[in-house]
Amino acid sequence: MSAPTEIRVRVAEAEAVTPAIKRLKLVPLTSTPLPDFSGGAHTVVHYTDGPRHVRNPYSLMGSPFDPSAYQISVLRVPDSRGGSALIHDGVHEGTEITITSPINLFPIDRRARRHILIAGGIGITPFMAMTAQLDREGADFQLHYAMRDRASGAYWKLLKSIYGHRVHTYFDDTNETLALTRLLDGQPLGTHLYVCGPAGMIDWVLKTAREAGWPEENVHFERFAAPPPGKPFQVALARSKRTIDVAPRESVLEAIEAAGIEPQFLCRGGACGQCETAVLEADGTLHHNDHYLSDDEKASGKKMMICVSRFEGARLVLDL
Repeated sequence: MSAPTEIRVRVAEAEAVTPAIKRLKLVPLTSTPLPDFSGGAHTVVHYTDGPRHVRNPYSLMGSPFDPSAYQISVLRVPDSRGGSALIHDGVHEGTEITITSPINLFPIDRRARRHILIAGGIGITPFMAMTAQLDREGADFQLHYAMRDRASGAYWKLLKSIYGHRVHTYFDDTNETLALTRLLDGQPLGTHLYVCGPAGMIDWVLKTAREAGWPEENVHFERFAAPPPGKPFQVALARSKRTIDVAPRESVLEAIEAAGIEPQFLCRGGACGQCETAVLEADGTLHHNDHYLSDDEKASGKKMMICVSRFEGARLVLDL
């Protein structure tokens, strides 16, 4: 998979959808239409405000059939590393930012006879484009959307107004819960399941589907892990002959980029495998936070996803 290209865009609309979610409509700076994308795709936003810089992935939630603009939603995370707050506070209508061309690690499976979409919280965003695509193509789908309450849930009224009975909502504050086992047991052969949301919800859906006998190839999920904080450490780059300091709230990828080196990436969330890097030496403990490497690969200590994983010890040498 080739590295994404960068595109300069302008924020045409900036709307507070809820107190914590900001919707941005992005249009190109030139007359050239934006690249096509399909439901489930994301872009990586690059935004710099003085010394502060953010590169975060966001699902494209506008219609895949409108190349004139992209739409994303940014959730302000109270204890985040600062990226979401920087966009909430610094990006307004008229702001120019850089994005990457679309990348789709969560596509609609064309083999499916029916599509069951399960969203939790901000995990609704990839399904905004998916539902538009499935509806346009006349596909059989249902959307099940769980939220804390009506005020904090984004887009549920809009989705219900467009798709009617195909959208099912559940609110924690009124003790509405998705009867997942019953939902999964009642599906015809050829149904595919998609889930995006908080880690706990994704784990619950995957476990329930596995216990219900769903084939692995019929179950699709997307989760981008934010790089967790940890102790500072140094990493030696064997090919570049550089030693880089990694700060407590900085990923290895971010530290390397700040030093002027540009490793490959697609998702920056431990899901795509593009930034997989060989570990040449590790005198300490590798903390694997990705969802890409197998348990055996993690145990071997020979590979590391530098976008989300960390190290604790005396010396780490990477093949970069």
